Amino acid sequence: MLIAQLSDIHLRPEGELLFDRIDTASYLERAVAHVMRLDPRPDIAIMTGDLVEAGKPEEYANLRRLIAPLPMPVYVIPGNHDAREPLRAAFADKGYFPASGFLQYAVEGWPIRLIALDTLVEGKGHGELCAERLAWLEARLGEQPDKPTMLFMHHPPFDCGIETFDKSRLLDGGDRLAALVRRHGNIERATCGHVHRPIQVRWAGTMASIAPSTAHQATLDLHEHSRLTMMMEPPAIALHQWRPNTGLVTHVSYIGDFDGPKPFRRI
Repeated sequence: MLIAQLSDIHLRPEGELLFDRIDTASYLERAVAHVMRLDPRPDIAIMTGDLVEAGKPEEYANLRRLIAPLPMPVYVIPGNHDAREPLRAAFADKGYFPASGFLQYAVEGWPIRLIALDTLVEGKGHGELCAERLAWLEARLGEQPDKPTMLFMHHPPFDCGIETFDKSRLLDGGDRLAALVRRHGNIERATCGHVHRPIQVRWAGTMASIAPSTAHQATLDLHEHSRLTMMMEPPAIALHQWRPNTGLVTHVSYIGDFDGPKPFRRI
C-alpha cells in the first residue's frame, strides 16, 4: 500500500496569490501532476492541514477544483489556517466527515488503518486535543488493537527545534496523546504537517514524521529565538509505503524537473 501525503498548501481563492507573491495554486497543480506520474501510483492521498490560507468557502472550492484530477481517494484534515465548518461543507459529499463536531474519522479497508485527528483551535495557531477528541481516539484504537495503524494530524505533538513551530505545536493534550500511543503497540507512525519541512523523530514508542509543504518551506534555523522566515526550496510530498514484511517506510519525493534517471555508474 502506498500513501501520498500532501501538506500545507495555503491555497487562496482562484486567481489570488499568497502574500501577493506565491502562486500556491500553481504549486498544487504541480503536486497533483507529480502524484499522478508516480509509478507505482499511490493508493490514497492524505492532506494534513493548512489546506487553504483563510478558511473561506471560495478557497475550498478552489481546492476541490485543483485536486479533482486525482484518481485515488483523497482524505483531508484541518490545520490552523482552516475553518472547521466551511471545510466540512466543502467535503460533505465524500462521506467521511461526521455531520457535526470535530473532523475526526477512520479510513478502513486497507492493510494499514488510518485515523484522522482534528487538532484545530479556531482562531489560534497552536493545536489541541481535548478530552473529547482523545476519548474518541481511544475508542477507535480499542476497536482493532492488533491492526497496523497510522495517525495523521496537522500539529506535531513534539518539538522540532524550530522555535516558532515549537511554540505553536500541539500544546494541549500532547502528553495525554503520547501516553495513549504508548499503550497501543500497533501504531506504526504519527504523521503531521504545520512545519513546512521533512522531519523524522522517535516519539511515544513509535515513529513520527512531518511532511514538507507543496509550496514554500520554512527556513531551517535551529538557533534559539530564531525568527520565522521562508525559503523557496523545492516543494515535496511524503510517501508512506506499507509492506507486511518491512512495515511502514517513509520517503520524501521532490516536485520538479530534475536531470535523470541515470545509471549509478560511470558512463
